[in-house]
Amino acid sequence: MRAEGLVKTFGDNRAVDGVDLTVEAGTVYGVLGPNGAGKTTTISMLATLLRPDGGRAEIFGHDVQREAQIVRQLVGVTGQYASVDETLSATENLVLFSRLLGLSRADSRRKAAELLEEFGLTEAAKRPLKNFSGGMRRRLDLAASLIAHPPLIFLDEPTTGLDPRTRAQMWETIRRLVANGSTVLLTTQYLDEADQLADRIAVIDTGRVVAEGTPDELKGSIGTSSLQLRPADPADVDDVRIAVERVLGVTATVTPEAARLTAPMQDPDLVTDLLVTLRESGIRLAEMSVQKPTLDEVFLTLTGHGVVDSEKPEAALEGSRA
Repeated sequence: MRAEGLVKTFGDNRAVDGVDLTVEAGTVYGVLGPNGAGKTTTISMLATLLRPDGGRAEIFGHDVQREAQIVRQLVGVTGQYASVDETLSATENLVLFSRLLGLSRADSRRKAAELLEEFGLTEAAKRPLKNFSGGMRRRLDLAASLIAHPPLIFLDEPTTGLDPRTRAQMWETIRRLVANGSTVLLTTQYLDEADQLADRIAVIDTGRVVAEGTPDELKGSIGTSSLQLRPADPADVDDVRIAVERVLGVTATVTPEAARLTAPMQDPDLVTDLLVTLRESGIRLAEMSVQKPTLDEVFLTLTGHGVVDSEKPEAALEGSRA
């Protein structure tokens, strides 16, 4: 999948302002940004739900505007809000979607049973959706988008509002989809979700891609990892600080109340020399760890604010859901 210079405006609001994306087959591509950043609008254009005002995009070589009907056969979309009918049971919903996609009655029921089993919903198959939890609805919504075995799946904030256990179940489902050959484009405002799932991440803010790369590349772009040390004897803190500055050639930050030191780890090879120096000095460590920069720090550095700080509304799918 490739997008070049995508633009979408709503009145005076330039919701998407020249977005470029390249998604390799068989990967999870994360689009990370706050509310109103343009994530949903971008997915809506790629999924042919909105017409771009500028730029172009293609899915498996097919132009999303000129070949929209073909593109729709290649993608599955799970939006932020469940598209299932709450008055029907889980089985009835999946059979309905299957029939709309042209499957026979028998094939529709077989497909529904397979998907309910895969998503752990078999026991609730005959239960009306109004009695489903939020996590169960999200899983059913994702199941419905997979009826036609689309090679590319758009997941727009699939775990928003879910409890930690259900989020973890959704993560496992997404990993399984990719392991079975699917490609996933995932939007999220959860930094840990992007870090856990995505092979590559585009950071979007105010409609623009402000950074792109693997999670490690993005973390590495804002600085080095840090070495954290805590001596077994708090009285050794000053001696450890002196050793760190002499061996590593950097200044350590001391947290007196925790008897802990933190130092930038510019040359990992020198850490071995530091440990040897501490041992020869008779200093024992109670704790040692290496802390990489987090995606929170990446986002704050790139945009000047946190992921959840922006509350500008995004007008993307209001018309397209009608």
